[in-house]
Amino acid sequence: MNIVLMGLPGAGKGTQADKIVEKYEIPHISTGDMFRAAIQEGTELGVKAKSFMDQGALVPDEVTIGIVRERLSKSDCDNGFLLDGFPRTVPQAEALDALLADMGKKIEHVLNIKVEKDELIARLTGRRICKVCGTSYHLQFNPPKVEGICDKDGGELYQRADDNPETVTNRLEVNMNQTAPLLAFYNAKGVLTDIDGQKDINEVFKDLDAILTESGQ
Repeated sequence: MNIVLMGLPGAGKGTQADKIVEKYEIPHISTGDMFRAAIQEGTELGVKAKSFMDQGALVPDEVTIGIVRERLSKSDCDNGFLLDGFPRTVPQAEALDALLADMGKKIEHVLNIKVEKDELIARLTGRRICKVCGTSYHLQFNPPKVEGICDKDGGELYQRADDNPETVTNRLEVNMNQTAPLLAFYNAKGVLTDIDGQKDINEVFKDLDAILTESGQ
């Protein structure tokens, strides 16, 4: 079962990824994890990736694809994998298809967790963090007992600069523009399924699970 999981920031991808990985016993592979592992292992591609990252530059596709190939060749991916954060562009998706074809594999499911923009803004701007201990709260989903005060140590809660509505809205628009061509690419291949991410967490997983089960996997 080879899956690509998609969704805008705040859609709940991380939570659903954990549930899929637990049930189907496949590795959850994120771009960041792959880069960190390659750098830590000191692979040739890891060293190349680090040189770009240290300069604050984007890692070129050929290096990224090489790291993806190395990761997907490991034995824990023999029965499938869940990709998160890759591919980000149509050229990356095409390169992924090519390398999987070389391995006798293909992407079977692209699961896109859809949440309305207003809801995403509410989710992303509701976070508050304790200045003392760093505990994270959410005004809607996990509010503190006393407004503006940490339950643990009475520290003052604050909103990170990148959680303000203007920054969040801009981040979402950039992400939407980036992912639209990729969604169209996978839709044309007949492997894309949209999931309603505004339901309860467990209901969202039921929907995801039904798709994976119905496909005969």
